[in-house]
Amino acid sequence: MLFHSLQPLLKRNQDHSFSSVSLHCHDVNSLLRKLGADLSVIQDSILIGCSDRGHAHFCLDLAAVDAAAVEEESGGKFVDLRKSYFLLSESKAPLVAKSQALLRWHQTHRFCSCSGKLTQRNRAGSHRFTAGTQNYSYPQMSPVVIALVHDGTRCLLGRQASFPPGLYSALAGFCDMGESVEESVRREVAEEAGLEVLSVTYSSSQHWPFPNSSFMIGCFAAVSPAHSQLSVDRSALRGPLGAGGRSVV
Repeated sequence: MLFHSLQPLLKRNQDHSFSSVSLHCHDVNSLLRKLGADLSVIQDSILIGCSDRGHAHFCLDLAAVDAAAVEEESGGKFVDLRKSYFLLSESKAPLVAKSQALLRWHQTHRFCSCSGKLTQRNRAGSHRFTAGTQNYSYPQMSPVVIALVHDGTRCLLGRQASFPPGLYSALAGFCDMGESVEESVRREVAEEAGLEVLSVTYSSSQHWPFPNSSFMIGCFAAVSPAHSQLSVDRSALRGPLGAGGRSVV
């Protein structure tokens, strides 16, 4: 899986769907050689998993290679990661997100946080270490709760100032140190909407790469219909929207 400055290389299929451009290691070498690029860049490839048939899959960022030339030779196009989420299938998008997150982590963790020395990566790219020490660092995700607040018949959505028109989201926020999931949900809802949560129910979770890697923990947060008067923190939430269950998909 190829990237350029953390943007995945996608191609349009005959059925008008999109998929990532996957090349064999030999083909990547041929591409780099044809473009006159440094072949040693392939050593920066990161293992992202294996297929059902046991074939290893890697990702590689070609930021040092001309993007337009790679697109022309491969027949693909480098696309912003957020846009790629809307173009790729539900099964393919998480793999692209994982790849980009690992590539970004290696780019931003080149130095040891203890000694300031330059770190090295292991062959698979699963961690980095400082030579001659026992200092190891591993990719991490920040825990974030995202809760659909409801009173049994209505739910609460919100939007940030940076959202495009018409886009709303469930309420979300990072977990503070020492908090449980339930405590995080109650605090976030109280801070952003001024509501007291009666109960928290876990729904599902996923990796979320925007803007950096987060571990999104999805929940339902029930509030009392008798105490549903909002007190919105405008610095965190713009344009709260209350909707009946039939209005929300």
